[in-house]
Amino acid sequence: MIRPRSAMLLAAGLGTRMRPLTEHTAKPLLPLGGSTLLDHALDRLAAAGVEEVVVNTFWHADRVAARLQARGGPPRTRVLREAALLDTGGSVQAALDLLGPDPFFVVNSDSFWLDGPSPALDRLAQTWNEAEADAVLLVHRTFQTRAETGAGDFALDKLGVVRRRGDREIVPYIYAGIQLVSPGLLRQAPEGRFSMNLAWDSAIAAGRLRAVVHDGLWFHLSTPADLAEAEIMLHERRTGQSR
Repeated sequence: MIRPRSAMLLAAGLGTRMRPLTEHTAKPLLPLGGSTLLDHALDRLAAAGVEEVVVNTFWHADRVAARLQARGGPPRTRVLREAALLDTGGSVQAALDLLGPDPFFVVNSDSFWLDGPSPALDRLAQTWNEAEADAVLLVHRTFQTRAETGAGDFALDKLGVVRRRGDREIVPYIYAGIQLVSPGLLRQAPEGRFSMNLAWDSAIAAGRLRAVVHDGLWFHLSTPADLAEAEIMLHERRTGQSR
């Protein structure tokens, strides 16, 4: 099993669907279960042995930077401010020199999950085989997600090889906002703004995108209602009592 030492935490988005909560702060700074979403993600990365995390910022960048400075570590954090939004793929590509030549985690800062029998990040690392894949995604079963998931994102074969949903098809898995990536995934990507979906599609075409199905809980945090529902579920798990 590899032990990634670096990671990218995507924290630059506008969080428009989470308004009005994000009108005056960044979405990663919203509280859940007594901590910010940003801190939850950093804590999980630290527990997985990650030593340095690049955090991109744009919306309320000063507030995100202040929270990182107040937090300290581990892990060590480096802020990468974007003058204009680069989207998921462009943001990671802009950070490649800081992330180094080895595989690294990429985590959406609004992804919140509870591990199953084994930590999700460890499971991605255990699955990693650079001879076979350029990225391994964490996916979650759509029927276990307490939010609107549409028709799903992906289907998997028995080896975890990923394919996209076809026209008028419903597929069983949704991307959980966590992945383990080789720098080579972005080798052919354009400069500037682009979605990570572009790089994934190239990997899918080459048969080099894999996925691991999450065996714990995952929370789809898109709207204020999603955040409130997650808070209730966490309270019930901690106390054994319903509100």
